[in-house]
Amino acid sequence: MSTDSSGRPPAAPSRRRFVTGLAAGGLAAGMGLWRLPAFAAAGQAPGLQTLSGTDFDLSIGGSMVNFTGSARPAVTVNGTLPAPLLRWREGDTVTVRVTNRLRDAYSSIHWHGILLPANMDGVPGLSFDGIAPGETYTYKFQLQQSGTYWYHSHSMFQEQAGLYGPIIVEPRAPAPYHYDREHVVLLSDWTDMDPTALFRRMKKDSSFDNYYQRTVGDFVRDVREDGLSATLQDRRMWGQMRMTPSDISDINGHTYTFLMNGTAPSGNWTGLFKPGEKVLLRFINGSAMTYFDVRIPGLKMIVVAADGQYIHPVSVDEFRIAVAETFDVLIEPSGADAFAIFAQDMGRTGYARGTLAVRQGLQPPVPPLDPRPLLTMDDMGHGGMDHRSMDHGSGSAGAAASPADGGHAGMDHSGHDMSAMAGMDHSADGMQQHPASETGNPLVDMQAMSLAPKLDDPGMGLRDNGRKVLTYGVMKSLFDDPDGREPSREVELHLTGHMEKFAWSFDGLKFADVEPLRLNYGERMRIVLVNDTMMGHPIHLHGMWSDLEDENGNFHLRKHTVDIPPGTKRSYRVRADALGRWAFHCHLLYHMEAGMMREVRVEE
Repeated sequence: MSTDSSGRPPAAPSRRRFVTGLAAGGLAAGMGLWRLPAFAAAGQAPGLQTLSGTDFDLSIGGSMVNFTGSARPAVTVNGTLPAPLLRWREGDTVTVRVTNRLRDAYSSIHWHGILLPANMDGVPGLSFDGIAPGETYTYKFQLQQSGTYWYHSHSMFQEQAGLYGPIIVEPRAPAPYHYDREHVVLLSDWTDMDPTALFRRMKKDSSFDNYYQRTVGDFVRDVREDGLSATLQDRRMWGQMRMTPSDISDINGHTYTFLMNGTAPSGNWTGLFKPGEKVLLRFINGSAMTYFDVRIPGLKMIVVAADGQYIHPVSVDEFRIAVAETFDVLIEPSGADAFAIFAQDMGRTGYARGTLAVRQGLQPPVPPLDPRPLLTMDDMGHGGMDHRSMDHGSGSAGAAASPADGGHAGMDHSGHDMSAMAGMDHSADGMQQHPASETGNPLVDMQAMSLAPKLDDPGMGLRDNGRKVLTYGVMKSLFDDPDGREPSREVELHLTGHMEKFAWSFDGLKFADVEPLRLNYGERMRIVLVNDTMMGHPIHLHGMWSDLEDENGNFHLRKHTVDIPPGTKRSYRVRADALGRWAFHCHLLYHMEAGMMREVRVEE
């Protein structure tokens, strides 16, 4: 992309964006199809090519797409963006031959949330070497689960460039709810920039997309509402941290076009319904960097599954879906011919949208974006503290809430086995302690000191908005702990970063600088994640389930991706039942590439 003298790209084209038709080609013949259920055939949304059965051929290649008025290259599967919807069936063994037709880049496919052998997981450098240009890799595995999942590349930034698609695994036993029709709703973010260039821009100017700095008018308003002393102290703390409370997401609608099933907002993706039907919507966040807040004005949503696993039904007006999460919701559209599916980004800079309608061509009103949220000190784990006594200079410019000597200089957290401390208060004064590797670390600009799971917190921008919002606290798995054992040991890891340097890590240590986290085959263990940054991080452990615990340490919710908002400390249980080398990382793509990733080895 060309730039002006400031290094910024030229002015963006009109926000009246559109999508040109994408060729859907390269389908394999003789795929051993089984018949789709009637509701799937009737409810299949336009724009998503569907492949079903047990034998598949996928071709990774390049195509030109147009979401903004300018044609740009994308990485596609069988010529489509998103990649085809794959319909599988629980218990079947599927064979997927993936051919890389890119001329000069290795590629891969990771089956997100699917339990399978390590050499089928699709992570280059860990489970296999990647798929070289012109070569074919055959994935073959038996499906041990059902539900809504997705797949994507795990090679550099190909996921951002379009290599992602939905998966539905039909259950062998009937679902615990009835529906007449279903639609997949795949949310994603698209940029006309080359993703590698976008990553370089983030390293050079991480605040490029943060247009909403606070103004003199905001200062006057805050003085009026909070008083001069409190306002000055607030500005002082943010200044010392070299951060801004408006920095909600690294990349937002100023760079991204938000898509629904590969369609820009003006394209108005439409899923049909008939009055009186119960419709299942399978939401997937297949974006690279974007949290979405989703609602359907005029309709209640009954959430019945999270990350492919059944939960006790929960009625809500709205939900936040982190990158890589999936939620299944039931709706009963009635009283109107059309309803908007509205998915605004967390920072309120743009939205994806589509329509549920009785016929094509209807366009219900699209709600305005909600007010832009601002982070508070409580959001970042500093609530109720005397910030005037903080040492903000312990080793890195802008370090915040960091005890002068780290408070733990003699502790060894290099793998970061906390088994000896399981069940203990980690500090005498109730304040969070931190690994020695964070102390004086130029890649760590903040440490949270007052944390909680906050499972019942809807999150910034969703509190007290007049709508009932989904939280982890109200979701509960429909089954008891499938393992049943108490964890025998505990590992605590801190999510760390430096906003200005766009550096991200665990415990202040990048992926290349640490030894693997080693698990013993068959053990039940607890992973505790502490978010020391002002960003949320959806954390994904490959190959195994992450069983989220409630505030009392009880099994609560089975997931494959656990969101860790700023200012939170959340724990989950893992059964190390899959031998091999596995990826463990933040699912914000550019955070992972910047270092927030670990290798997990399950060994006998």
